Amino acid sequence: MTAGGATEQAGSGADGAAGLQAIDHIVVLMLENRSFDHMLGYLYHGAGNVTPTGQSFEGLTGGESNPGTDGRPVPVFPITASTANAYFMPGADPGEGYMATNSQLFGATTAPSAPTAPAMRGFVSDYAYSLGWESREGWSIVPGTRPQDIMGCFTPETLPVLSALARGYAVCDHWFCSAPTETLPNRAFALAGTSQGHMDDKTRTFTCPSIFGSLSAAGISWSVYGYDAQPLTRHNFPDISNAPASHFGRFADLRAAAADGSLAAFTFVEPSWSSTGNSQHPNYDVALGEQLIHDVYEALRAGPQWNSTLLIITYDEHGGCYDHVPPPWGATAPDNTTGEFGFDFTRFGPRVPTVLISPLIAPGTVFRVGDGATPLDHTSILKTVETRWNLAPLTARDAAAGHVGAVVTLTTPRTDDVLAGVVVPVSGGITPAADRISHLQEVLVDLMAREVPAGEHVPAPHTNEEAQSFIRERSEAETEHR
Repeated sequence: MTAGGATEQAGSGADGAAGLQAIDHIVVLMLENRSFDHMLGYLYHGAGNVTPTGQSFEGLTGGESNPGTDGRPVPVFPITASTANAYFMPGADPGEGYMATNSQLFGATTAPSAPTAPAMRGFVSDYAYSLGWESREGWSIVPGTRPQDIMGCFTPETLPVLSALARGYAVCDHWFCSAPTETLPNRAFALAGTSQGHMDDKTRTFTCPSIFGSLSAAGISWSVYGYDAQPLTRHNFPDISNAPASHFGRFADLRAAAADGSLAAFTFVEPSWSSTGNSQHPNYDVALGEQLIHDVYEALRAGPQWNSTLLIITYDEHGGCYDHVPPPWGATAPDNTTGEFGFDFTRFGPRVPTVLISPLIAPGTVFRVGDGATPLDHTSILKTVETRWNLAPLTARDAAAGHVGAVVTLTTPRTDDVLAGVVVPVSGGITPAADRISHLQEVLVDLMAREVPAGEHVPAPHTNEEAQSFIRERSEAETEHR
């Protein structure tokens, strides 16, 4: 595994598992719908995609392009602070389901039946299609948005927090989402190793075991935090939905746990799902997500358990945003379920940004598996937790996954602050979707409404404000009930 730049080695072991013994707390912050190139492709562009430690980095060269709607090449371009509506780029919600992803990768809504490397040349045409129907349906689109805007990728200066952490610790430039589709199936893979064949967000709960049940059975602590309400994840799996209220909280509770040294062994953190929140879902305010990343990192770093903590920042799916690296085939199907759309789960989804953070990780690290090994994907989170606490795999997919133990190479925790002098950006604007209920807000409202006692009236929220109010009220009711 590539984890250069370190001069002190932690333990031994060919697979790097020994390094995990220095980690007592794994924290995962999973954000929304951004591709690797879109967020981190320019990370080492100025140095020819070579890190200060001499490692190669598969970022953008600047020569990448996609055919435009007129057939002429549309080149990739940097999103800088001076780019119009920079923090609301790409300006609308790109296509993110299975067929849209096929269109972006293969140029058709159907994928080849045999392993074929996708050309990655359908992003502009698919975005043009999305803009067309979204405009007709009255969806939120930043004025002036064009199909070619999907080729915009943030510079490190525009995303100073995420970029400083990626440079200051380890960036995974070959981490793929688990399935080439949207949010809920990929979040299910991250926590359960399967989506039970589901390939869209129509299915909102799963009947399979999750990592939370495995941890509970082994007597190992875990927590799930929403940002400003009880977490969506609490409703997704049977072995978490009825867990004691002590397992759940909001960001203020995470901050308190970090401060008083009571972090669980495994912690899963959600952003705010509101269209005015910090999830970074297109076309919401990316700068608010920068603030969330900053706040999670600083809360952990200031706490007494920091020296034994590993923070994983990742994104559930690419969300239709441009990336130039073809997702590989050869994934292990998690179970015998035949997937929706005929998908067999032997192909990974597109690359997503993933950063590994710990004072036991050397700066300037690029972390990926070697040639021929199973690529890193969201089930690598499961494999890392399972390896650290000797838990059995949940499915064939996480059994075959690689973990990230080899990134832990230092024996003496670092004390430097990689965010020293970094100023969190502020967009200065408001998303045009501010009054609308977001997709995952709608999902959470639906799941919460299912738990309302029979006979109790449930008003249907129609605005962002009404949805937030309902979620707050139900969160308080759930907390009191539990």
